Amino acid sequence: MRVPQSDGTRGSLKWLQGAVNYRPDLLDCPKIGVIDWLSPLESDDYAEYSDTDFLDRLGIGHLSERLAGFWPRRGPQWDALGRSGEAIILVEAKAHIGEFLSPPTAAKGSSREQIERALTATKTALRARDITNWMTCFYQYTNRLSHLHFLRSNSIDAHLMLVGFTGDTEMSGPASGAEWKAAYRVANHAIGLPERHPLSSFVHHIFPDVSALR
Repeated sequence: MRVPQSDGTRGSLKWLQGAVNYRPDLLDCPKIGVIDWLSPLESDDYAEYSDTDFLDRLGIGHLSERLAGFWPRRGPQWDALGRSGEAIILVEAKAHIGEFLSPPTAAKGSSREQIERALTATKTALRARDITNWMTCFYQYTNRLSHLHFLRSNSIDAHLMLVGFTGDTEMSGPASGAEWKAAYRVANHAIGLPERHPLSSFVHHIFPDVSALR
């Protein structure tokens, strides 16, 4: 699904659109290299992508059938997508802690069962302790980890970039990266994720200061 977005006026939508289109250097990640951003682009209605359209946008549409077998329609809508050589980059961006506290899945029936299978497989692969239900606890975070697991299990050099903007006083956001790191430590503990796991090297945290985008 391709979802055009309005010109962001506040929060992570505003800051990520600005960074991708005007200050991509703020999103540099030394462990990834120079990134060619594919969304959200001003020339593309700041569109965000999900389901098979996000695969097509990244040039890996051949995985469409496998994705359909892994996750039902209306999966994660990625805040940004990019490539760095053969590597692909999936982005989830936040500007305040409240955004991180996502609600549980609303899926029902067979879709819910399919999501549960995917999350359980990911939890097992990451050697997470079985102490919480990933469908209810930090669900947005767990489903992003599951998609990273799916892509890497299909021989794609995929990376998940977790962008925590700092200095967004309008949204009462964290003033430093240390606050975001603490929030993720709490989340990882809550979902039973060990400090080091098979995807650790492919999950990257960056903390751009929004003062550079004003």
